[in-house]
Amino acid sequence: MEEGEKMGAQYVVDENGKHISVILPIEEYEHLIEALEELEDVLAAQAYDEARAELERGEDELIPWEQAKKEIEEERAKRGHQDAV
Repeated sequence: MEEGEKMGAQYVVDENGKHISVILPIEEYEHLIEALEELEDVLAAQAYDEARAELERGEDELIPWEQAKKEIEEERAKRGHQDAV
């Protein structure tokens, strides 16, 4: 699908004419899912790059998993949550 190209979407409307659902051809749905997955990959890479830059600038630090887990559990206990990590 080219940028700006309209989808073959069909809308389901309520009694007031408000769009409440959409029906897409499967090819368009699959295209949207692929585009979303690509966007997620880009955003994850950007988050990684930013985290790495923060480490390099000394704005953050790495801690061992067990320490992180302990801190999370302690914070949850303070808030009254008993969920395990």
